[in-house]
Amino acid sequence: MDNLLVKQFSEINLNDPFFDSLKKDYSEFSEWFNKKSDQKALVLYSDQGRIEGFLYCKFERGHGSDTTPLLPNKTHMKVGTFKFNPMGTRRGDRYLKKIFDYAISKNADDIYVTVFADKHRYLVDLFSRYGFEHYGTKNSNNGTELVLLRDLSKNYGDVDMDYPFININGCKKALLSIYPKYHTRLFPDSKLFTESPNIVTDISHSNSIHKLYICKMDGVSNLSRGDILVIYRTGDGQGPAEYRSVATSLCVVENINTLSSYQNEEHFVNECSKFSVFSEKELREIYQERKYNYVINFTYNIALPKRPIRQALADVIGLDRYDYWGFMELTDEQFLKLLEISDVDGRLIRY
Repeated sequence: MDNLLVKQFSEINLNDPFFDSLKKDYSEFSEWFNKKSDQKALVLYSDQGRIEGFLYCKFERGHGSDTTPLLPNKTHMKVGTFKFNPMGTRRGDRYLKKIFDYAISKNADDIYVTVFADKHRYLVDLFSRYGFEHYGTKNSNNGTELVLLRDLSKNYGDVDMDYPFININGCKKALLSIYPKYHTRLFPDSKLFTESPNIVTDISHSNSIHKLYICKMDGVSNLSRGDILVIYRTGDGQGPAEYRSVATSLCVVENINTLSSYQNEEHFVNECSKFSVFSEKELREIYQERKYNYVINFTYNIALPKRPIRQALADVIGLDRYDYWGFMELTDEQFLKLLEISDVDGRLIRY
């Protein structure tokens, strides 16, 4: 499995063939790289130790001086150097998730990146999917680059373009339960490592924005694009569910399919394998046995800073202990109370 690691520049092999195209595109790249020896980048390594992805970001303030037009007079996070070998959509998503997490944690007003569009069309398409717009150009001795900018205050009204922000008006909110063995595989980027539901550590090497889950709960058929899911990890058998079952994450529905939506078994496996918690063998069994009919595609937007246990969900938020917790619609009042007791960053919520 690939490893996504934070490394100092001095620890990174500049002679790795991965950097050859960057050296070709930017004549000053090697000199710039060596000057950053004490700074850090996010590096993706293969199992063989070869570099497969690289991300370096920095923060700036004001109009800048090298773009046309000049940047807004705000705080920017610049994606200074970004490249990955595109062997599937997950790699780009994993980096985009980190980019957004970092920018929001540092209170940036926007994020921008410069790209040689004719050479890196896949990057232009990737950033555009998540709300980056063509802002202008940057001219240098290396040529002309597009300037793509994502205004973090702008609301597009679209699940992907608004990511990671969640629009909560006019949509359904529902609790979706997932067994622990599947939850760990679906959301590996945050793990409860003590019995306290409030202590979370980032252990991820495989973050991705898009997720897929397959279930048989009839209520999910009422969901639509833009509806919100509160992910609920059921008890693990190590103690009473009142204290071991927890709400962990907020996600936004992209679409709902049924098994009959797919042309055949191969189509089903190909479409679901990239983002599913299930192995190919499990997917084939699901298709053949037809026990689970609903396929939910959703974006993974927020890991709850504090994770309310079942007791709090019932006693504080007001969920009915005797209702079916596999899938349960929430009222707006219940959802807002969940945001409050979970300490969700208010900047991520759009009303």
